[in-house]
Amino acid sequence: MVPAYREAERIGRVLARIPALVDSVFVVDDGSDDDTAEVAGAHPDPRVRVHRHDSNRGVGAAIATGYRLAFESGADVAVVMAGDDQMDPRDLIALLAPVCEDGVAYAKGNRLAWPGARRRMPTLRFVGNHVLSWLTRLATGLRVHDSQCGYTALSARAARAMDLEALWPRYGYPNDLLGTLAARSLEVRDVPVRPVYAGEPSGIGWRHALLVIPFVLARVLGRRLSLRPSSGRAPSHASD
Repeated sequence: MVPAYREAERIGRVLARIPALVDSVFVVDDGSDDDTAEVAGAHPDPRVRVHRHDSNRGVGAAIATGYRLAFESGADVAVVMAGDDQMDPRDLIALLAPVCEDGVAYAKGNRLAWPGARRRMPTLRFVGNHVLSWLTRLATGLRVHDSQCGYTALSARAARAMDLEALWPRYGYPNDLLGTLAARSLEVRDVPVRPVYAGEPSGIGWRHALLVIPFVLARVLGRRLSLRPSSGRAPSHASD
């Protein structure tokens, strides 16, 4: 699925590059005030279907809507490839492999593991992703890196085990989803993917990094600690 907000200039390129192995493409326009939905709707690819939120609900809510649409259509795996054109389609097969071949519940991109990532990524994003990933590991117990990478693949089996609509609706959604996967002992695996940047401003501002995401992680940690006495089970860890 393609969550998008104010991406009229990029959404056409994203849709044009989606590989032929993808059966259906659900574009979720999160209440954009530009022509994102119109540009996506005019795309000639018959696989493309556009769903528009009446108002801006947040990237997490857009992804949750995309998951719902994908799995209701019968998809076995749903991949997130955002409308900002920062996810390389060449990495899609590698991202799908753990889910389709190994039965992993959730595969997520790890830009930090890509050769030369330090040179490709802006310094603040590189350092910030390391810090937020460390905090996410502490909160979830998962050995994950690049926790904020949105290039992901989720199995239908894992989706059925979670209430996706109840997850954090805005920035911080990946962290909350990782915490939910860990609480249900569902396996998560990192997959190296290319860092793609062309001068776009980051969607994560200082308020998100310093306030929102730590709050979400505190909520994740609280849930994890509250489950320990009754379950006695530790979450399953991801592969490095």
